[in-house]
Amino acid sequence: MSLVKNVGTIGGLTLVSRLFGFVRDMLLARLLGAGLAADAFQLAFTLPNTFRRLFAEGAFSVAFVPMYSRALHGHDGEPGSEAAAEAFANDVLSVFVWVLLAFSALCMIAMPFIVLVLASDYAQIAGKFELSVLLSRVTFPYLFFISLVAMLSGVLNARSRFGPGALAPVLLNIFMISGVLIGHQLRGTQGDDRIVATALAIAVALSGVAQFLYLWWETRRAGVKLHVQLPRLTPEVKRLGLLILPATFGAGIYQVSQLVDTFFATSLPQGSLTLLKYADRLNQMPLGVVGIALGTAILPMLSRHIHQGDAKEGQRLQANAFEMATLLTLPAAAALAVCAPAFVTAFFVGGKFTPADGAIMAHIVMALVAGLPAYVIVKILNPGFFAREDTRTPVFTALISLIVNIALNVWFIWGLGWGIVGLAGATAISASLNCVMLYAILHRRGWFHFTGTLAGKIARQVIATAAMVGVLWLLMPLMADRYGGNVIERVWSLGVLVGAGMACFFAVAWIVGALDKDLLAQLKRRRPAKSAELAE
Repeated sequence: MSLVKNVGTIGGLTLVSRLFGFVRDMLLARLLGAGLAADAFQLAFTLPNTFRRLFAEGAFSVAFVPMYSRALHGHDGEPGSEAAAEAFANDVLSVFVWVLLAFSALCMIAMPFIVLVLASDYAQIAGKFELSVLLSRVTFPYLFFISLVAMLSGVLNARSRFGPGALAPVLLNIFMISGVLIGHQLRGTQGDDRIVATALAIAVALSGVAQFLYLWWETRRAGVKLHVQLPRLTPEVKRLGLLILPATFGAGIYQVSQLVDTFFATSLPQGSLTLLKYADRLNQMPLGVVGIALGTAILPMLSRHIHQGDAKEGQRLQANAFEMATLLTLPAAAALAVCAPAFVTAFFVGGKFTPADGAIMAHIVMALVAGLPAYVIVKILNPGFFAREDTRTPVFTALISLIVNIALNVWFIWGLGWGIVGLAGATAISASLNCVMLYAILHRRGWFHFTGTLAGKIARQVIATAAMVGVLWLLMPLMADRYGGNVIERVWSLGVLVGAGMACFFAVAWIVGALDKDLLAQLKRRRPAKSAELAE
């Protein structure tokens, strides 16, 4: 299966999940607003999700998938086998389960200390610290189940079955939407937001169980029979552990930055953490659909090319991914930056979420999306190291970026007084720095380099994006009164913005040659799996 179709499968299903997540956050904004209970739940939801992305979907996946793929498909002329892959997966699962149980139990016991470290200012507000600890303990079992989901997704991804792993997060959002609605009903006329937050936390934990059962069923359907046995630290399991340790940092700079941002956000006025998380939902829409899809699809394919000694196809694959990433993220970032007030007002303002909250959130969105292309491109560049089982180099670049991020947070928030908007800007700058350093090292080692063709395509994309920005800039003030109107007015006004922006971008992109007609053609026809992939 080709990169384009793999990305289409993952991106399409991820888009479905992101849309459900969008509905979830719209409900949360209206029913909880940006107050005490909302902040407490956002912290409780951030903790297991950050560890999930950092360890399970980040470090574990980038280390496990190449090794499992090598066992399944072979390496350096040595044939792979189902038996070798199954034995490796069972050995890993049997160790992974106990590590997860121990880590989850330890964190739940130490939760008051963890919350105190991340959100010490919450202790100064009556009931906020205690609620944060309670909700965090309720949500944390989610990490155990979703980490197993990440492993099962890796097994399926190595077999080019990307759909189940991309579809599973839909269950999370369905459970959370149900949780917020049930919590709202239970709250009734009492008006106690803590009831809604608690129902949400329970829904998160239950969704982890549901996702695990679904992925377990899918792996059985794929003919993979995994089982937990007595843990054995085989040489391959030890090697995986050694790869995971540095990859934990290298693959998770965005997640590590999220924890840093959480620490700083909780020191700002009440509601700051909630506004940041809602703003990140808009940022995560293109990041999730494009970045996760490209990163997930490219790693097993790139690993296969490198293991077979085909560096030329590896270069072509990454160049293709780079072009696709900028084609989709440059206009998305620009459109979100220009239209942030319209999107925030139309989607979030209402109920307990005030226009003043919306104004702050719009500025946060503008700052966050400045780094959107970098967030996505990092997910394309990192596999260039991980596929070669080099997890140390990304640690170096991530460490520098994280130090810069912390320094910028201190300067922007406390030095310049930019508050939560400055925090978002620091995240964007540090991510861009990480992107530049990763490319420079890949280029120096001869593993990936910009070609004149790729640079020309991106330059044309910039031209099309600039034209789109001009159109949106003119349209925005013309419908200013509609963004906060009734449902029809909100849908109509945003439809005009989105439709006009897309039409302008793709029309100009076609005229100037920013669209690769060969890539578009691949979306319209079926091709044999091998030839389609090599055509990348």
